[in-house]
Amino acid sequence: MAAYTGIQGQNILIVSSDPANPTEGQIWYNSTSNLLKGYQFAAVNAWAAGGAMNTARFGLAGAGSQTSALAFGGDEFPSPRSTTASESYNGTSWTSTSSMNTARNGIAGFGASNTSALGFGGYSSGGGGPRSSTESWNGSSWTTVNSLNTARVTLAGVGTQTAGLGFGGNVPPNSAASESWNGTSWTTTPSLNTARRSIAGAGIQTAALAFGGMITTVQSATESFNGSAWTSVNSLNTARRDLAGAGTLTAALAFGGQGSLTATELWNGTSWTTSPNSMSTGRGELGGAGTQTAGLGFGGYTTAKTGATEEWTGQALLVKTITTS
Repeated sequence: MAAYTGIQGQNILIVSSDPANPTEGQIWYNSTSNLLKGYQFAAVNAWAAGGAMNTARFGLAGAGSQTSALAFGGDEFPSPRSTTASESYNGTSWTSTSSMNTARNGIAGFGASNTSALGFGGYSSGGGGPRSSTESWNGSSWTTVNSLNTARVTLAGVGTQTAGLGFGGNVPPNSAASESWNGTSWTTTPSLNTARRSIAGAGIQTAALAFGGMITTVQSATESFNGSAWTSVNSLNTARRDLAGAGTLTAALAFGGQGSLTATELWNGTSWTTSPNSMSTGRGELGGAGTQTAGLGFGGYTTAKTGATEEWTGQALLVKTITTS
């Protein structure tokens, strides 16, 4: 058997405590515990509790990553029915920020972080029907910008503050409308194949995934967008509405849904696989952010509004003890 030094060109490091920031494949001997250890990728696929939101609500939107997220809008039933509340997440706790200009629930959003996001569509309980208004967040305040071409509620959005996509929703009737955002204005793009509301999405403006939703029945349909057209692909395993999504066109995450669903599914670019590990708090009309390997679910409705936050770890670098004989 070849020696480690012959394979790696170096001796095994001897330390009294595990390295603070090891790299994948690194091996060391811990002289305190008398154990040989290594650092490797491991499939975790599990939800863990995060910091609770300051304002419990449902029908809200989310943007950003697991450690830099933004939650905005929603319904604070019983009062107010539509809210302007906005909060920022740093990976540990939520902090209330400056409020949106227009209170609404059933809103959609997208963005790269808690300092750069866009919120659009939705419904204001004070009347006026579905909204087309769009607001941009710069990390300090919300600014009203150019409106959607098609006003609607419970639509989905993916992308960044300067290059995004909004699709689906309810006008009424159910909408298949799809629009792209260039940082200044919305442009109508080819429509979804299946008009539906209460839909979720993942990806970017030119490589998006739309899944779930509601027509007259709950849907499992999934469609992919290449910047020019929507194509029907393999369906979710669990049909659901009012779910949340995160990730990319080839690595997406679907979770939650109306009826207090906890089921979590992973998309690999071809098909959905149900994870054996579900959310701790089943809920619909929740917000989502992040990636397939580092997702975030927050807010929503169980038997009442909730501010519960959960963090998803799809895979991680873990310290493993190496046994020898």
